Amino acid sequence: MRTAIANKKLETIISQVEKEGIAYKALVDDLKELREQALKEQDPLVVKVLRLSYEFLLDRNGFDVQAQYEEDEEGNEYPLEIEGQENFLYLMNLLKNAEHKINREEIKDYRTALKLELY
Repeated sequence: MRTAIANKKLETIISQVEKEGIAYKALVDDLKELREQALKEQDPLVVKVLRLSYEFLLDRNGFDVQAQYEEDEEGNEYPLEIEGQENFLYLMNLLKNAEHKINREEIKDYRTALKLELY
């Protein structure tokens, strides 16, 4: 996120999830507000992943998305088992610096995983 308003909203979301978990009441509304900021920043990847995230939360009442993998020496990928709240917080922290090349690739992985799970 590039603007101070967006970063402040993102920090609020992270703080609330750390305190109350991903079931906190205003999470979906906060994600929708953050998505509006991403629209203003004209970042289609972030806009999409935020929409998919709140749709997933509404649909599944959790965030058990398999988007992170570990690679062994032979190049084989294995899914990492991560609790829903930690998984969500990881994605939110990636969004803090969504322009970073590696973060961007991981955000794309989340987008793909969320789309596969939802549709």
